[in-house]
Order: sequence, then structure tokens, then C-alpha cells
Amino acid sequence: MNTGVIIREAKENDLPGLLEIYNEIILNTTAVFEYEPHTLEMRRNWFQTKQQQGFPVFVAEEGEQIRGFSSFGPFRAWAAYLYSVENSVYVSEEARGKGIGKLLIPPLIDAAQKLGLHTLIASIEATNEASIRLHNYFGFKEVACFKEVGWKFNRWLDLKFLQLILNQTKN
Repeated sequence: MNTGVIIREAKENDLPGLLEIYNEIILNTTAVFEYEPHTLEMRRNWFQTKQQQGFPVFVAEEGEQIRGFSSFGPFRAWAAYLYSVENSVYVSEEARGKGIGKLLIPPLIDAAQKLGLHTLIASIEATNEASIRLHNYFGFKEVACFKEVGWKFNRWLDLKFLQLILNQTKN
């Protein structure tokens, strides 16, 4: 695992680094079902929404560089889903495969438990074996696979849902 990496809560001045990572993922991978790069204003609005919702955003920083980030947000908009969140973990292209993801998930799990949440859900494109292995490492289990729900790079994409139950009963 990468020991020169610091995991900390994101700050507004981290947003250009988060945007660079996110846009590279949009343009070159199937990890995000988007076509067009985001703007800094879009990333700023996303960050402000996370803050308003009381949801964390963590960054992996190595030296002065942001190497990855993680967060979670509402799983669905309806009231009964209050205790379920969907997590996201993104790692910069040059840092993939170096253990950054393994550093970014534990603070998400801890934050979810402190917030009294019940479950974390990961939506992962079915051929993204690295992300599936990463989530399995932390106890996420596959609970669904939706066939051909996304279209990107001239092909249909399947979407797997993996789930980690945090608490067995509601307090």
C-alpha cells in the first residue's frame, strides 16, 4: 500500500484536482456513465451539495497532488431510502493499481457508521474488475446486475450493484 499518501477531507481548493480526475474518467473509462467533461462550476456545485447534505468527500493526497477521491450520496430520493447511500471512489490514471482505493474506502465506511447509516451501495460497470475486487475486499457483496443499461464507447454496459450492510438494526 502507498504510505506516502495522506487521506483527508476535501477542501474547496482541491476541486480542480478532483475535476481533472473525474473528467479523465469520463473521457477514457466506463466508470462514469457520462459523455461530456464537467466544468469547475459543476464540481463546485457537487461539493456544496455534499456539504449541505452532511456527506463527506475524502481526498488522497501525495505531495501536492490529488491522486484520488471518495464520497457518498443519496441512493434514491425517496424518504424511506434515508439510511442507504451510494459510494464513489475515483483514482487518477497515474495512481491506479497502487493501493489508493484501499485508502479511500475505510474513511467512507467510518463516516457512514458515524452518521447512523445502514448500507453502502456501489454501482460498478460490470467489466471494472479492479473496482469490484476493491469493494469485495471491504466486504461488499454483489446483489444485482442490470444488463445493458448504459451506452458508451459504442457498446452496451452492464451495471453491477454491490452492497455493504453496516448495521443490522435501525437505532
